[in-house]
Amino acid sequence: MRRHRNVKIVATLGPASDSYDKIRALHEAGADVFRLNMSHGAHDEIANRHRTIRQVEEDLGSPIGILADLQGPKLRVGEFANGEEELVEDASFRLDLDDTAGSIERVQLPHKEIFSVLKPGAHLLVNDGKIRLKVDQCGSDFANCTVITGGVISNRKGVNVPDVVLPLAALSEKDRKDLEFVCDLGVDWLALSFVQRPEDLLEARELARGRAAILSKIEKPAAVDRFDDILNVSDGIMVARGDLGVELPVQNVPPIQKRLVRKCRAAAKPVIVATQMLESMIDSPMPTRAEVSDVATAIYEGADAIMLSAESAAGSYPVEAVTTMDNVAVEVE
Repeated sequence: MRRHRNVKIVATLGPASDSYDKIRALHEAGADVFRLNMSHGAHDEIANRHRTIRQVEEDLGSPIGILADLQGPKLRVGEFANGEEELVEDASFRLDLDDTAGSIERVQLPHKEIFSVLKPGAHLLVNDGKIRLKVDQCGSDFANCTVITGGVISNRKGVNVPDVVLPLAALSEKDRKDLEFVCDLGVDWLALSFVQRPEDLLEARELARGRAAILSKIEKPAAVDRFDDILNVSDGIMVARGDLGVELPVQNVPPIQKRLVRKCRAAAKPVIVATQMLESMIDSPMPTRAEVSDVATAIYEGADAIMLSAESAAGSYPVEAVTTMDNVAVEVE
């Protein structure tokens, strides 16, 4: 299928978009690559989506790329007795290794290695930064915090620690199993989440054994600091603005995006700009003007691909989101 643009469109598959008809419609609307999010979906679901993509590719005689996005070492709190609690500003809250159900006073953070690197004054961001905690006192199995910004905290919400380089393995046991599974399926690209240093890619490359190209997701300040070294050992880069915008002041993200895209172009390595590109189209058939400008800016800066996440995976208007991106790309180019 001939495209009238150079930039590629990556569309994430999910509950809103995993039937044959929907995947075919997304490709015909402009999706060049489909992203399989390994954070969601069992192996049989992933295999079905892969099979369907290859069927569409064969039926249309049109090449389609497949990107498997590994979950990576995402930190998450445990579970609450009530399912959720509302933390109020200036209250005390404790994170520890105790697997007892959480309360208004504490919850489990089942990552022992984190407590060894926390220091008083460090900040913890929960639920994409909506809740901010400051560490007052910590030990090898706990951190007593003050709530700086309150909000509702619920089961298994993500935790970001922007102030420290985390002593976590680049691949979890789940990631290793997922990597082997998707390489056997025959995906084209593997995306590594929460890369912090160039060494993080070594194990993935060894396990992949050349069966898929390796893409590093830049979503932590540590990765921005070591970007040149990470770029050298990566086959491609994803500027993942979601977590990056949580761990860094949001005003820092646009200049970082521009700098990283420029460096990728200089190194002749593909770069994807991702996250919240057409976020309002999860619920609306029309994008905001700001979102259209954001997509255009990524193309003007020289991105090789632009990506849809929840817009195509779980939104009400997945085909319209791809069509919008395609129209903007054609007009901008």
